Amino acid sequence: MSAISELSHLTPKKARTPAERAAARKEASRDNRAGYLFLLPWLVGLFAFTLGPMVASLYLSMTDYNLIQTPNFVGLDNYLRMLEDPRLHQSLRVTFTYVIVGVPLQLALALAIALVLDKGMRGLAIYRSIFYLPSMLGGSVAIALLWRQIFGTTGLVNQVLQAFGVDATTGWVSDPDYALWTLILLHVWTFGSPMVIFLAGLRQIPTMYYEAAALDGAGRLSQFRRITLPLLSPIIFFNLVLQIIGAFQSFTQAYVVSNGTGGPSDSTLFYTLYLYERGFTNFQMGYASAMAWLLLIIIAIFTAINFFASKYWVFYDD
Repeated sequence: MSAISELSHLTPKKARTPAERAAARKEASRDNRAGYLFLLPWLVGLFAFTLGPMVASLYLSMTDYNLIQTPNFVGLDNYLRMLEDPRLHQSLRVTFTYVIVGVPLQLALALAIALVLDKGMRGLAIYRSIFYLPSMLGGSVAIALLWRQIFGTTGLVNQVLQAFGVDATTGWVSDPDYALWTLILLHVWTFGSPMVIFLAGLRQIPTMYYEAAALDGAGRLSQFRRITLPLLSPIIFFNLVLQIIGAFQSFTQAYVVSNGTGGPSDSTLFYTLYLYERGFTNFQMGYASAMAWLLLIIIAIFTAINFFASKYWVFYDD
């Protein structure tokens, strides 16, 4: 029977008639129409809410537009103005500091908490939910207001310091030397989202690697360096890219803490906050559009650098 079955597979198929080919094409066309019909909502959203506004923004970035009058085409003037805008340069310095300092600290804390939770403690689901909660609330107006109160002149931080005998009268969010660092601390506090992803990655590492390393006399630190970090490197890379993009887009925290001014002394003037001020306070929508495209380029450069550098430190099983 097996020989007959094999021979049947070797028998050439009968050529289809023109009518059969036409029916097959008609059925394939019907299937394609059904597929495009299901894709239609996504396609409408792509063109109406993503590609369309991007093209419009690119055009507006080369115009002088105040939301009321007709856009006046000025070419690359808005981009050249950015080279001589000191507040834009300050906003870039503030944003780069926020990203370069805040993202690594947040990921380090997220990984540390994930390592602790990975030990299989009782009530893991409860702890995981509690630690994830700040990620859901960290970008909200309510948390930003609470943060401003905690680090205010009579806030919780100063009350705790005074309880230990420290004469603390500094308003942390109103001092140019400390205001940005309070926002970085808020960003680090929202470690829940990368922590959950780290925890899922840790659960995928086979325990046999650790058992073999322990038999060879490797300690906990050596196991972490030679097993955990290499096998978790794709997850670290994923979290790094996402958190850098998210940090560049941070807005609510700085807006609420500084009352929309970026103060004190522009120490919390995030790039997105300055973009908002130019576009919706000064009604310089053309200049704001140019700033938006500059932000897109900056994020693309950081992402490209991460992808280029990943081949030197990200380990994949294949």
